[in-house]
Amino acid sequence: MIKVLIVEDHASMRESLTAALTASGEFEIVGEVSNADYALDFCKRLYPDMVLMDVCTEGGASGLKAVEAIRKDNTEIKIIVMTAFDEITYIPRAKAAGANGFVYKSKSLNYFLEVAREVVAGGSSFPEPKTIPVPKGEAPLTDREMEVLRLMCKHMTNKEIARELFISENTVKYHKMNMLGKTGFSKAVDLAFYMISNGWINPLY
Repeated sequence: MIKVLIVEDHASMRESLTAALTASGEFEIVGEVSNADYALDFCKRLYPDMVLMDVCTEGGASGLKAVEAIRKDNTEIKIIVMTAFDEITYIPRAKAAGANGFVYKSKSLNYFLEVAREVVAGGSSFPEPKTIPVPKGEAPLTDREMEVLRLMCKHMTNKEIARELFISENTVKYHKMNMLGKTGFSKAVDLAFYMISNGWINPLY
């Protein structure tokens, strides 16, 4: 039996996942927690083989930060990140944090089981990353531009972004100029508002 820890703040989702995984006869739910900040402690106490990790959890705790903390402590635990949001940075950030898979909650429970089995078998499962629509003929935003854009959406200044990414302020300005050229916006603040209002970037997680 594969021991599973579920990190999810919605009781109905926890119940659905528990029912589906248990019914398969392959998985045993050893714990549930609604706040990702406690996930590492639960892993140390319960020794799960797999963690199902929501991105946005109780109290504003970030599941992606929890993935990074768990991975630093344990390289063997399989981690599948899940979310209900179409946020475009979650998939690459989940990969960078050390997740083994990623599932949108809109998928069926059978799909969750398929991904869980694939990850347990030593594989990985990630959907195609979502991208920002750009004018026809323009190149998509680069990974570095996406990093700058995400921090822009957190209302960080050029100096703060430069410090966060270990680059110069002039490099930050260069990336912003490229993004404006690609997306057709004249001001960085308008681009950031557009990203947040359309749900493509969630500055809180």
